[in-house]
Amino acid sequence: MKNNRSVIIWLLSGCLLLFIMVMVGGITRLTNSGLSMTDWHLITDTFPPLSEEKWENAFEEYKKFPEYQKINIHKDFTLSDYKFIYFWEWFHRFIGRIIGLVFIIPFIYFLIKKKLDKQTIRKCIVLLFMGGFQGFLGWFMVKSGLINNPDVSHFRLALHLTFAFITFAYTLWVALDLIYPEKNSIIKPLRKIARFALLFLIIQIIYGGFVAGLNAGLIHNHWPLMSDGQFFHESITLEQPTLIKSFLEGKSGIQFIHRTFAYVVVFIMCFLFFKSKKYNLNKLQSKGINSIIIIVFIQFALGVLTLLYHVPLWLGLAHQLVAFILLSAMTFTLHRLSK
Repeated sequence: MKNNRSVIIWLLSGCLLLFIMVMVGGITRLTNSGLSMTDWHLITDTFPPLSEEKWENAFEEYKKFPEYQKINIHKDFTLSDYKFIYFWEWFHRFIGRIIGLVFIIPFIYFLIKKKLDKQTIRKCIVLLFMGGFQGFLGWFMVKSGLINNPDVSHFRLALHLTFAFITFAYTLWVALDLIYPEKNSIIKPLRKIARFALLFLIIQIIYGGFVAGLNAGLIHNHWPLMSDGQFFHESITLEQPTLIKSFLEGKSGIQFIHRTFAYVVVFIMCFLFFKSKKYNLNKLQSKGINSIIIIVFIQFALGVLTLLYHVPLWLGLAHQLVAFILLSAMTFTLHRLSK
């Protein structure tokens, strides 16, 4: 680890920046700021407009697009309001640029100084491509809300969000490979359960993106049952022509999957916990599994509260933040059970 300390710090710094970026992305979504910048320029968008004239020009450009024409024009939307939503989208993109620099410049330095072995170089190249693709997905998402619909595609939002989580998890995994170069005895039964737990968590994150994209958390604000005391609310089958489409595009159907699948995620993580008691785990493996149990119940409670209180900004962010922490704990635990 001592030989790789600077590389580890670099990778963990990337993890921290990815975490911050996802949090700012959550604020951007919850404040409806994501469509405030109607174009993308790598250099000229680095800083916000620096004069009142440029602000006016940006605002006039924004007025040409569906979000203003179909929604904000009816809200006495002023330049001051526009500056607020512009800030969050600009800040989100600015952090993306910082992440790019933080990954590329040290990577080149470490290559020159020969601080990376061939295996780590390959992993870091994958990370660089993942970062570039994530930037593309961000613009691909925004573009969907600039044509006819004054909101982004919930499919593209979920893809952008989930890929950010996956990029974070992979970056953490690469760092863990360097932090713990020694090999553990692999506990195959627990590793298999942990892999399923990670897969189910990612599915839940995808549906969290669907919920966010369709504002599906603003309906059926009851728990443990949906509206009218129904477990499977009748509106699920009415929104779309088929049940499959309801579970992919209907607000009620998507919320039903997200709230119900939460029980599945909790169950498999509890199963991992109780199954682990049959094995002689080392300290790190035990800490990882114990942390998963604590975090998943916190996340479940936050999900319920977010729903009951109609998705206030702070609860929505807390729910997303703890999802990130849960993914971190899951990645760490799977790593310790696998290597």
